Amino acid sequence: MTSPTEPSATVRIERTYGAPAQAVFDAWTSVEVMQRWWHAGPDWETPSAEVDLRVGGRVRVVMRSPDGAEHGGGGEYTEIVPPARLAFTWAWDDEPGRRTLVELGFTEADGATTVVLTHSGLAGEESRQGHEGGWHDVLDNLGHVVEA
Repeated sequence: MTSPTEPSATVRIERTYGAPAQAVFDAWTSVEVMQRWWHAGPDWETPSAEVDLRVGGRVRVVMRSPDGAEHGGGGEYTEIVPPARLAFTWAWDDEPGRRTLVELGFTEADGATTVVLTHSGLAGEESRQGHEGGWHDVLDNLGHVVEA
């Protein structure tokens, strides 16, 4: 995703939700459900999401902060194995030249699903820290939706 001379960093987060793997996987691939949770805080919203669920298909999300600022990004699906694995490239609208990779693994045991999120190709430590904080917020929101 990045050139060999660019700094690169990775975020890895593991979360377990009290929901079946298919329900958690579906939350990542349904426009209607994504709009309920894919944003950086409980007081944010997601006015727009797109899903073309096929390898090479597009994924896109636009989040809106409480002050009305919009933050959008998207990419292409690189791997789709329901309900076990999902991967897609990602580029923020304000950083179109920097593509990163988001990989998700879903493992179900006893009715609960563990999600391992890996976001690689980030532009160094500052970007890694910012994305890590953002993903924690997004994953908190996901829990409120899939465990409801």
